[in-house]
Amino acid sequence: MSGHDTHNDHGHGHDGHYHDAADHGSLKSYAIGFILSVILTAIPFWLVMNKTITDTGTMGLVLLGFAAVQVVVHMVYFLHMNSKSEGGWNMMAMIFTIMIVVIAMAGSLWVMYHMNHNMMPSMMPETMHSQSVP
Repeated sequence: MSGHDTHNDHGHGHDGHYHDAADHGSLKSYAIGFILSVILTAIPFWLVMNKTITDTGTMGLVLLGFAAVQVVVHMVYFLHMNSKSEGGWNMMAMIFTIMIVVIAMAGSLWVMYHMNHNMMPSMMPETMHSQSVP
């Protein structure tokens, strides 16, 4: 056995691990991802520019939905994340990240709402203006 073959590489990869060609993507998968990304950008742009949904809350939810779908498209077609990649650790890391972001955002919104709701009446902007004028 030569010094070059000490890692049992057998020509399958640089670090001794076997890499499937599907893990790296193909021109077809990149093209599908690109087309889906363009569509998922163009539709919300068209919705906003033509003001097709007049209620801002509904429009925000629709845009948020399109954004979430586009994040999934990017993760699948460009980052090649699935339940099989890296033995499932990529998926676990993504789920953990999503949980932390949701907890941080929900907690921040909860604190900001209650700070605004429980503000002392003397600190309200409309009462501060009337107190400063003699």
